[in-house]
Amino acid sequence: MPRYAFFQGEFVPIEKAKVSIMTHAFNYGTSCFEGIRAYWNEEDEQLYVFRMKEHYQRMLRSARILQIKLPYTADELGDLTLELLRKEEYRQDTYIRPLAYKSSEGIGVRLHDLEDDLTIFAVPFGRYIEREEGARAGVSSWRRVDDNAIPARAKITGAYVNSALAKTEALLNGYDEAIVLTQDGHVSEGSAENLFLVKNGQLVTPPVTANILEGITRATVMEIACEELNLRTIERRIDRSELYTADEAFFCGTGVQIAAIIEIDRRPVGGGKIGPVVSQLRDLYFNVVHGKVPKYREWCTPVY
Repeated sequence: MPRYAFFQGEFVPIEKAKVSIMTHAFNYGTSCFEGIRAYWNEEDEQLYVFRMKEHYQRMLRSARILQIKLPYTADELGDLTLELLRKEEYRQDTYIRPLAYKSSEGIGVRLHDLEDDLTIFAVPFGRYIEREEGARAGVSSWRRVDDNAIPARAKITGAYVNSALAKTEALLNGYDEAIVLTQDGHVSEGSAENLFLVKNGQLVTPPVTANILEGITRATVMEIACEELNLRTIERRIDRSELYTADEAFFCGTGVQIAAIIEIDRRPVGGGKIGPVVSQLRDLYFNVVHGKVPKYREWCTPVY
């Protein structure tokens, strides 16, 4: 358990970081968040926060959509995060959760004329999907929310009911994760992860207009795959049946990291086990996030 949180403008013991049951965000889902990982490098004896500024820049964009005004820049939010992690003194992989929310207490659904606030906490965290080297996925009966309904490019807490419905359906059906489709039946992403296919020596992924989160891990994968593995990424609409004929497939995201998909709807993907491209990408990605690749060290912010 964490010991501290940044809450209502100060660092407080975690047990004092509480909100009223009348809080607007609790009643209406009017808040947005980020998921940020920090990785412990044993050799350096250092905790590295991965792409922290990019995460906070995205959070501020999400806040803009919800008309949440925070008195912090992305750099200032990063400084608060580093101070929190130093207070916690973590020496292990950690997940950081900043949350910007409508903090007014009362009834009435809207976004305007409400108070805004921010909280940040961090917890030790390992795998999001236990079988990262061989996850089984199922196409969900629940469709991804549309940009004109609840924009998926913003990490809005209320929108994650959509993810929860898809995830629980998948787990109760014996899968590790769900794949959701857009309203017109094309592939969108996982319940809370971006999705890539490997086809004919290239990466294929849905475009940002397919109601996906514009993932920071997604962007990282596209860059390191091109620069280090000479793998081109094609962003285009993907039909459901293409999931069944891909050479390899994987989920990616801050929480899930990179998880190989070995089966979709009871059909084996490729050879039914982690393939060479995903295996290479996983090894490279974990070296990058742990600060072991000098070329990408600027993405890794040291805590201590």
